[in-house]
Amino acid sequence: MSNQAKMTEKSELEMSLRQRVEAALEKVRPSLQRDGGDIELLDVVDGVVKVRLQGACAGCPMSQMTLTWGVEQALKEEVPEVVRVETDQPSPSFGGFPFAAK
Repeated sequence: MSNQAKMTEKSELEMSLRQRVEAALEKVRPSLQRDGGDIELLDVVDGVVKVRLQGACAGCPMSQMTLTWGVEQALKEEVPEVVRVETDQPSPSFGGFPFAAK
């Protein structure tokens, strides 16, 4: 098999994987939207799903937990090739305790 054929085959597999991930995200999306958030699929490479959290989810202190225990688990159930889910945003900062002594 030529390099071009291998690249085309891999591209078709990744597109199929991307389509399956997108379909799985459609099942998760309503629960995120119920809380004022949303999710955008950015990329899928070698089983790593890259997303962007939007709306209320973008700055929520619980976003990492939602990503890991909600989105990632749901995707892994629907699409076994998913290894992990990452976001392009930094983890939210709590900014310290509001009642801490100064």
